[in-house]
Parts: sequence; C-alpha cells; structure tokens
Amino acid sequence: MPQYKHFPLPDVGEGLTEAEILNWHVKPGDEVTVNQIIVEIETAKAAVELPCPYAGVVTELLAEAGQTLDVGTPIITIDTDPGGAPATAAPPAQAPAESTQASNGSGKIGEEMPGGRIATLVGYGPRSTAAKRRPRKGASVPAPAPEPVAAAVSQPVVAPFSPEPITPAVSELPPLATDWVPLAKPPVRKLAKDLGVDLRELNGSGPDGVITREDVSLAASAPAAAAPVTAAVPAGARERRVPIKGVRKATAQAMVDSAFTAPHVTEFLTIDVTPMMELRARLKSSPEFRDVKLTPLAFAAKAVCLAARRTPDVNATWDAASNEIVYKDYVHLGIAAATPRGLVVPKVRDADAMSLRELCVALEELTTTARNGKTSPADMANGTFTITNIGVFGIDTGTPIINPGESAILAFGAIRDMPWVVDGQVVPRKVCQLALSFDHRVVDGQQGSQFLADVGALMADPSVAITY
Repeated sequence: MPQYKHFPLPDVGEGLTEAEILNWHVKPGDEVTVNQIIVEIETAKAAVELPCPYAGVVTELLAEAGQTLDVGTPIITIDTDPGGAPATAAPPAQAPAESTQASNGSGKIGEEMPGGRIATLVGYGPRSTAAKRRPRKGASVPAPAPEPVAAAVSQPVVAPFSPEPITPAVSELPPLATDWVPLAKPPVRKLAKDLGVDLRELNGSGPDGVITREDVSLAASAPAAAAPVTAAVPAGARERRVPIKGVRKATAQAMVDSAFTAPHVTEFLTIDVTPMMELRARLKSSPEFRDVKLTPLAFAAKAVCLAARRTPDVNATWDAASNEIVYKDYVHLGIAAATPRGLVVPKVRDADAMSLRELCVALEELTTTARNGKTSPADMANGTFTITNIGVFGIDTGTPIINPGESAILAFGAIRDMPWVVDGQVVPRKVCQLALSFDHRVVDGQQGSQFLADVGALMADPSVAITY
C-alpha cells in the first residue's frame, strides 16, 4: 500500500536556519532513487544540491522555486510504495529523532542499517513524538502542553553534499506561522488545488486535525471573502525592490557584526614588485609551473603564510565567551571571491604547509568552484586569515573589513607601471599597494606593522623567503 514520506528541508551545516528553493529537478509523477539529486537550494553561504533519502514516486512538491523556508519544513512528498490503496500520509512536519548514520557511525545513504532502518541524511529520520497539528494563527484552540522536540545529534557526520564532516546544530524546529504545511492526504491536497481552496485557512475535522475532503468541499461552497486591495505599481517605474536574503543577507550581517565589534585599524604600504614579476615570468616557462596558473595572488598568499610565522597574532582569534585569545598553528587562508550570488570567502586549508605550486593549484580550484556557485558551507568555515584581491578590478587600495572570527585581512591592489627611485635614478617599475586591517584587541600597532612590512619585503624581493 502507498507509504507517503515527507522530506524536510535539512540543515546543511553551520547551524543555518533557512534556505531558498532555487530550482527543482523533479516533478509530481517522477520516479526517484536514493541519492538522486532532486532540488537545488541556496543557504546564506552557498548553493547546495540535495539528494533524495527515499526511493519511490514524487506525489507533491510542497515548496515552489524562489520560496524561502525554515529548516525542518517539508518540501516534497514521496510515495515509497506506489500502486497500493490510499493510506494515511505521514505527518509533514516530522522532525528528526536521530540520524541513522550518526547513531551507528557508518553506513551510506539508502543502506539498511542494524535494526532494519535505512540510513538517511543528517537531520532526517523517524520522530519519536506523536504528530500534532499546528494551531492556525488566530484560531481559538487550547494551547497544547509543551512537548520535547527531537534534536539532531551533535556527532560529526559526513553528508553527501559536503566535502568535510559537518556538525549539525542542536536546535528545535522553529514555529511556522505562514509557511507551515497543513495535515492532509495527497488526494485532498489535489482537490483543494482544483477548487482553489487554501488548506492553511482550514481547521481539519479528522483525527489529529487532518483535513478531509468534506472540509475542502465546505470551504469551496462558502461565500468568498472580499479580496484585499493591492496598490498598483505605476507604469514606467524607475525603481525596483529585491528581497534581502541568501548570501547578501549573511554578508551584510557579518560585516555589521565585524565593523561594530572588532576595533579596526588599517595600515598601507606601497611596494616595488618588479623582482616578483620577473621571478613569475621565469617560473611560468619552467616545466614545474607550465601546466598551472601562476598569478601574483599566489605570491601574496605565500608571503602571508611565511610572515604569519613571525607574527602569529594576525592568525589568532578573539574568544569573548571564554575570555581568551586562541592562537592557530596553521593557516586556513580565505580568498574573497565575487560571484553572481554575492561575496563568498572559501578557504585554502593548511595553506602554510603548501608549496608555491600547490598554492597555485588550490587557488585555481577554489576560485573556479566559487564562480560556479558550488562552494559548500563547510569550505567557507573556520578561516584564520583573508586576502581580498581588489587589484583584479583595477583598484589600488582600500580599507577592508575583517572577516568575522579572524583578526586581520589583507587587500592586494593592482600592479601598475609607475616611476620609482632605484639607486638614485627615477625608473619605471611594477608597483602595487597593500592595505592591512587588523583587530586592535588582538594585534598591537607594532605587530600589525611588522607583519605588513614582512609581507611587503617578501613580495618586493622573493629571495628574502630563504631567511624565514
């Protein structure tokens, strides 16, 4: 007999609370298999493709493209046993009691685990508490007694859409006022759609508040309420409004938090990078670098990693909760990248342990993935230092804002042919400007100045690296 499964919007990492449906890859009536990509969503950090935890037939899409939903909201209904007699649909607002994969420590999506259960994604699974209908806003129903809500376990689990372990946040499902999905069987939902009845406006007369066909028929025969008056948009309007959401919303909040939490200090340095550019030209013709993209940014990244050894304060974190400064013995180097969805900062993990060639390869992969909108949330977390390459836009310098959780950021300006004094003579040289913003709670002026001077020296004369 039919078994209706509802797939709730998962937390794909970093404790995110909402996501936007970008586009569906399936429609009602399509057959799906376990781990088949069914929908692409956009969180506050990246676009993510979600695989299906069930095999069966899609009976209904519960969210439309462009809709922003809270984590835990059901987005699709799947009949895992099609062809049978109608059966009562599973409550759509189920929350996970426990991830099978987390509780067993192994197993792939769709595999049968000990006890007969099927391994599913992080945050999905059976619920131990009985489903209750959410009271419609404004309805005069007695408030139910508080019930414990199942929470996702905090053990790290590897999700199929993330290259790194993700630790799901322990959180309760948020109450839904306007986006909640009423309890009703798929045939009843279809009837309501055909009759133009909004199920969210009905109080179900069935068990546990389930909406029946009779409830829909009565609502369809009731007199229609007066439609609200909507202000008309004037023809030829020269303004447009775009909702603040996704990456733009997250970036704005992060910049406000950083600017008004960390006391910023910015210092500037103009350097002659002619020796660096000459070395770049020689290396590009060598067999080792012939098949990689050797950019000035790679030299800046290497200089930052070397200079951080002498000034570890720029690679530290201010932990206000524990009243500590956390020094990192590694560099997870963030590279600010402009994408069609907004500014993202993916990380090169353990950049300090990489050679110049390895940095070139890592930077190329990182920027390509970011521009394609495929950077996962895990790849943008836990950075220790950031470089913003404003020179690619022809900009000389600026006052960058520190990425939250870090203590410094370096702006790398455009490399230009400019007059420069060499041995008392004015000659044309390759010149660029660097700007370092740092958190004055962690980094003193002497330390910030020393770090910026070291980066400049390494870029002005790469042979200085052998002294570090």
